[in-house]
Amino acid sequence: MKIFLWHGYLLGGTGSNVYTRQLAREWSRAGHEVTVFCQETHPERFDLGRARVLKPDVGGLLPVFVLDRYPGYEVKLLQDCAREELVRWVDANAEALRSSLPANVVFCNHVLLGGAVGRATGSPYVVKAHGSELEYSMRGRPELETWGADVLASARAVFVGSGHIRAVLEDVCGHVEHVHEVPPGVDVEEWRPLPREEALARLLDEARRDPPNPGNENERLPDESNAARLRAFLAGDEPTVVYFGKLIPQKGVEILLEAMQGLEARLVVVGFGPQRAELEALASPRTLFTGLLEHRHLSKLLALANVCVVPSVFPEAFGMVAAEAAAAGCPPLVSRHSGLAEVAEGLESEYPSDLRDLSSFATGDASELNEKLRALLTLSSAERELISTAARRAVVERWSWESVAERLLALSV
Repeated sequence: MKIFLWHGYLLGGTGSNVYTRQLAREWSRAGHEVTVFCQETHPERFDLGRARVLKPDVGGLLPVFVLDRYPGYEVKLLQDCAREELVRWVDANAEALRSSLPANVVFCNHVLLGGAVGRATGSPYVVKAHGSELEYSMRGRPELETWGADVLASARAVFVGSGHIRAVLEDVCGHVEHVHEVPPGVDVEEWRPLPREEALARLLDEARRDPPNPGNENERLPDESNAARLRAFLAGDEPTVVYFGKLIPQKGVEILLEAMQGLEARLVVVGFGPQRAELEALASPRTLFTGLLEHRHLSKLLALANVCVVPSVFPEAFGMVAAEAAAAGCPPLVSRHSGLAEVAEGLESEYPSDLRDLSSFATGDASELNEKLRALLTLSSAERELISTAARRAVVERWSWESVAERLLALSV
């Protein structure tokens, strides 16, 4: 089967980027001919199976949902772009797809602008809605909401990752036909429990492979000298808490920093974003900021951690960070709202009854987060093994990428 997978951005660092490359890998592994259309300049850095990558010429503009630095692009929030700019951008992307047609499936990420690109190809298309465009750019902006409704009306199918995002989609775009709820997936081969010594050795090996980043100028690369920093910071058996994600106010990292006060534990903060300097100023001395890490690092880091905290204060489409941590045997502790609550419910269905309340905490409540972190960090060895095994079991049974990719494709044709 010939599959076009459109994603207008890069392939590393954030949820929809990871989603795109995982689908490319799974579909190409299954024997399909997959072409990824995106703006990634270094696709060789990622495991895409046998998928090929084409980079449409978009003329230098990059409409985004959260402002970041993208060297070589004029970056503007989607809602701040003139409609004429967006139409030109959509047409440039659609022309790249049209020149490679026909395809059995045209799979487009994001209602806007992915749905608009799909419709402009003139070929049947499907759309994967993510929370980012709906919450950050479209909600409350009638012109974008109407445009989104229009492009979804002619889609063959629309996919959402959770019941929460299904409700958000209806709220933003009105009633939508042919909506299928398919959660994102986790690579349960990459994310798996490892003995501590092996996990640390493999993490340091991955860090030594990082490209140079003098002065940490490129926020989309790991920090310089991470191998030495991680080796020193993770020495000994002190309990370890991990956060990984964007460093923006919506992610609630400052709540985690407050909750760490008084705990005998160290914290590793992984990610990039405009809030980094502010968060570093708030953090305790037992905190290490690493910059962006990829899955090749994170799957080993999570195997070393006692807890992974997802403190988002803004709605999340699903909660992939939590699911990945759970697959590595690291119990996640998440804000109980939106798609994160659905992940928490999946974990609780597998947890021992007396430990089920340790999957989540009230959104924005640093005091409750502190209490639950303390409880998780002081579990006995036997209790920790029980909750770790249960967390991984929940992911393997519900959210493996192989089953997700198969289901999406079956619903797309």
